[in-house]
Amino acid sequence: MPDRMTRRGFQVKAASTFVLSTATAVSAAHASGSNDRIRLGFIGVANRGSQLMKAFAEHDDCETVALCDVDSQALAKAAGNVPNATFQTGDFRKLIERTDIDAVVIATPDHWHAIQAISACAAGKDVYVEKPLSVTIHEGRAMVNAARKYKRVVQVGTHRRSSPLYAELSNRVQAGLLGKVCVSRAYRLSNMAPAGIGIEPLSSPPQHLDWDMWLGPRDVQPYQANIAPYKFRWWQDYSSQMGNWGVHYLDAIRWCLGEEAPSSVCAMGGRFAVDDDRTIPDTMEVTFQFDSGRLAIFGQYETSGNPMMPSGEIELRGTGGTAYVSERAYEIIPEGHGQFQEKVPRTKPEKQEASYNNHSLTSLHARNFLDCMTSRENPHADIEIGHRSTTFCHLANLSQKLGRRLEWDAKTEHFVADEEANSLLHYEYRSPWTLPS
Repeated sequence: MPDRMTRRGFQVKAASTFVLSTATAVSAAHASGSNDRIRLGFIGVANRGSQLMKAFAEHDDCETVALCDVDSQALAKAAGNVPNATFQTGDFRKLIERTDIDAVVIATPDHWHAIQAISACAAGKDVYVEKPLSVTIHEGRAMVNAARKYKRVVQVGTHRRSSPLYAELSNRVQAGLLGKVCVSRAYRLSNMAPAGIGIEPLSSPPQHLDWDMWLGPRDVQPYQANIAPYKFRWWQDYSSQMGNWGVHYLDAIRWCLGEEAPSSVCAMGGRFAVDDDRTIPDTMEVTFQFDSGRLAIFGQYETSGNPMMPSGEIELRGTGGTAYVSERAYEIIPEGHGQFQEKVPRTKPEKQEASYNNHSLTSLHARNFLDCMTSRENPHADIEIGHRSTTFCHLANLSQKLGRRLEWDAKTEHFVADEEANSLLHYEYRSPWTLPS
C-alpha cells in the first residue's frame, strides 16, 4: 500500500479534527457564564493529576475550585497554576464534603481509588477516576455498585475509549475486517536492568509529605524514597505495571474484539535481572483465554526494550489479516494462503492515521465526561467497562503470584473451585479505613 493516506484514512483524520473542533465549540457554548460552569475538585495533583488539570482547563464550561494532595509541595505548585482553586487541603474528605463541588477528579495512587471514588459518589459527586480503577477485584465491583446506587456518572481514565480511530476500528473488526481474530498481543517494554528503581534505605518521610495518609488503608510501611511519589507502581501493595500499562492495552483489545472477560488466565514471571526494591516481576507474560475461542497475550518486559512488533501498541491477528494499532494510527496487513489453502489474499492492505495525540485524547475524554454530567448518559469508559478491564490485570497478578492457571467465572466474579485464589480478591484495610457502602 502506498505511504499516502487512503480515502478512509482521510475520513478518519477529518472525523478526528471535527471531533476536536466540535468539543471546543461545545465547551464554549456551555460557558455562558461562570455560574453555569461545572465545578471540579482534584484529589492528587502531581504527575497525572497535573496533566488532567490541563486537559480539563481546555473546556470553558468547567473550572477547578478545590485541590487536595498529601504532599504540600505538590499542592502548592498546582495551586499556583489554578487561581480559582481557593480551597486546598491534604485530606480528601474535606474536599468531598463541600457542597459547592459538582465532580471529583481522582489521580491518587491506585490503593486510594476505591475509598475516594465511593465516598464521592455517596456525597452526590460525579467522578473521573484514573486507571487502574482499583487494586482488588472486590473494590472494583464495590465501585460499580456505588456508582449505580447513587446514580453517578463515573469515567475511568482509559482515554483510548474516546478515540474516534479506535471506535471505528472496533466496529470494523467486529464486523469481520480481519476474519476471526484468534490471537491478540501487547507489551510493556523498558530495559530497567540492572538497577531498576534502586535500593533505598528506610528513612523518615520528608516534612512536606503526610506519609501515614499516603499509606491510607495499607499496612504501615516505613518510608522509602523509591516508593513515593511515582515509583509506587513497582510495589504490589500500591499498584503494578500490569495495572499501570496492561489495563490500557487489554482494554483496547477487548473493545476491538467485543469481549467482556476471560474464562481462564495463566501468568509466569519473576525478578530475573533487575536488582532493586520492587515487589513485582521484572519479567512477566500472561495469556488470557476466552470462551469465544481467542487468546490475548500481554508481556511486561522490563529487562529488554527492543520492539516486539513492527508498529503500534496492540496486534490483532485474524484469519483474514493482522492489525497493528496505536493511539493515532493503524495498519492492516493481509493474510496470504496457508498450507493446503487457496492462494488469494483475504483482505486489502490499509493504513489509517488520525491527527490527535495523547494529550488531545485525554482532553476528548474529559469532554465526554463533562457532556455526560449534563446528559446523564454513560461515558465512553463507564465504570463497568473500567472494572472489567482492570480485572484482567488483577487476574494476571494473582495467577503469577500463585504460580498456576486459574479458571474465572465472570458472572460471579470468583475463581472456579479455588478457595486460595478467592481469598485474594480483597485484603483487610488498616484501621480506621473501611470501604464505604
